[in-house]
Amino acid sequence: MKLIVGLGNPGVEYEKTRHNTGFMVIDKLAEKLHTPLTEKKFNGIYYIDKEVILAKPLTFMNNSGDFVRAIKDYYNIVDDDIIIVYDDLDLPVGKAVIRQKGSSGGHNGMKDIIAKLKTDEIKRLKIGIGRGQNVINYVLGKFSYQDFCTIEKIIDIASDALISFISNDIRFVMNKFSGELYRENK
Repeated sequence: MKLIVGLGNPGVEYEKTRHNTGFMVIDKLAEKLHTPLTEKKFNGIYYIDKEVILAKPLTFMNNSGDFVRAIKDYYNIVDDDIIIVYDDLDLPVGKAVIRQKGSSGGHNGMKDIIAKLKTDEIKRLKIGIGRGQNVINYVLGKFSYQDFCTIEKIIDIASDALISFISNDIRFVMNKFSGELYRENK
């Protein structure tokens, strides 16, 4: 079973902010698969069937690892079947990358997941949000209209890549989608 977790912050005030891009990808994925996230457990919401769990922690970003650890342990999911989706300041808006492992890159949600799972060998799909002057205000701010139009396109492609991940290994997904995720999507 695959576990696909999108990172963000709970609450109406954070909806459609740059830091909630992971949530937006999960929402698009759930929409495409007609799978509402109706299960509530481990301080998060999720959808589960025999092939996949789509999930969003309802902890704040910095505590995402507690949710991921709990759901992983409860459903006996191996690290190799987990992918985390989140925003990345170091990628321009409209670009995304899939990585098989690595550091947190300064992302506090990913940092907490790596610490709680005790490994950096966690797959991730990073969605570019660009970088602003004041990092905290920037990530918690909303996209401009033009950037939102761009981010919607990359979210659509990212959700297709995640659908492919459900029944394929990550190398197949990377080969099929990396060019599309990283080309100019404006």
